Amino acid sequence: MQVVILAAGEGTRMRPLTAQRPKPMLTVGGKPLVEHVARTAVSAGADEVIVVVGYEGAQVKSHLGDRVDGAPIRYARQREQQGTADAVVAAREHLDGPFAVLNGDNVYEPDALARLFESAPSIACTRVETPSNYGVVMTDDGTVSSLIEKPTQPPSDLVNAGAYVFPAAAREALNVTESERGERELTDALNHVIDEHDVTPVVIDDWLDVGRPWELLEANERHVGRRRRSLDGDVHADATIEGDVVVEPGATVARDATVTGPVVVESSATVGPAATVRGPTLLGRDTEIGGDAVIENSVLMAGTTVGRDSTVRDSVFGTDCQLGAETAVRNGSDDDDPVELTVKGDRVSTGRAAFGVVLGDGVQTGADTTLDAGVKLSTGTIIEPKERVRCDR
Repeated sequence: MQVVILAAGEGTRMRPLTAQRPKPMLTVGGKPLVEHVARTAVSAGADEVIVVVGYEGAQVKSHLGDRVDGAPIRYARQREQQGTADAVVAAREHLDGPFAVLNGDNVYEPDALARLFESAPSIACTRVETPSNYGVVMTDDGTVSSLIEKPTQPPSDLVNAGAYVFPAAAREALNVTESERGERELTDALNHVIDEHDVTPVVIDDWLDVGRPWELLEANERHVGRRRRSLDGDVHADATIEGDVVVEPGATVARDATVTGPVVVESSATVGPAATVRGPTLLGRDTEIGGDAVIENSVLMAGTTVGRDSTVRDSVFGTDCQLGAETAVRNGSDDDDPVELTVKGDRVSTGRAAFGVVLGDGVQTGADTTLDAGVKLSTGTIIEPKERVRCDR
């Protein structure tokens, strides 16, 4: 089975985390999203992977290389962001039979993809509480009869989960016209296939579309939670390690520190004296947690430093951030409603009562600063000491 992974988009809903990297290269559980997708596809039966790149595509190619778990990787370039069907057209010259299409920023399970591959032609579906936000999948006698995009009165709670297996003939159905959004949609090609073939709906339960920062946090919660205890780094005899904690070679956990899993401390990261780290948390390569600091349920990407006596909860930090001593990140709203975050200019509910902040790469805060819940700081932002930040910058 050839598998096409779509990894060309800019990920504007993930800003500022995607200001300098494509969304599929965001880290989840210690590996980029696109690597998780590629490995899961091969585990499910893919024998060749074709990755469609675009925005900052060199990062994807450099990371994945030419093979994944024994399967060859080829690359196609989508030169302009003109929709998902256009992305698959970019890969069409490499296709020579039935093919699957997966999103490079989704979380899939191997058994779910295996069932999808075995049921070809097929579409992955899942049940949700708010189907009006998705493409609703209609079925008739065990096959898909139609797709209805974001209906105001959904006739079903079964929705499109964005993974497909197309017959070889579908290569010619990819030349669709632009939709009302001005894009060439893969679902339009799928509707053509539905008209010509019996398409099987494959219901999957454990699927996550990682489109916004709080979903990245949720994906990290899932993947870090699957890592098993492994203490290969330098763990001080007087440190307390509880549960499934991974301390990679070259990482350090200092005297009197407490690390409660699930937590991954990547190579060359340091947890300082009397610091506390509670999971699910990922401390990326070369991160440094100062003495008596508290980190909980957060993703800290490579090279980030958190000063002594600081508190960070339910947050996502880009690379090379520097938090001064006694920086406090608030992780709840004053009225106990779900925390809101700005997504493409609009304030959107995260659906989470506990959510902290999102920092782009290279953000710096001075000592004794406070960041309110739901704040986003753009790449390179500098916050002065003792300042309280209540809104995005």
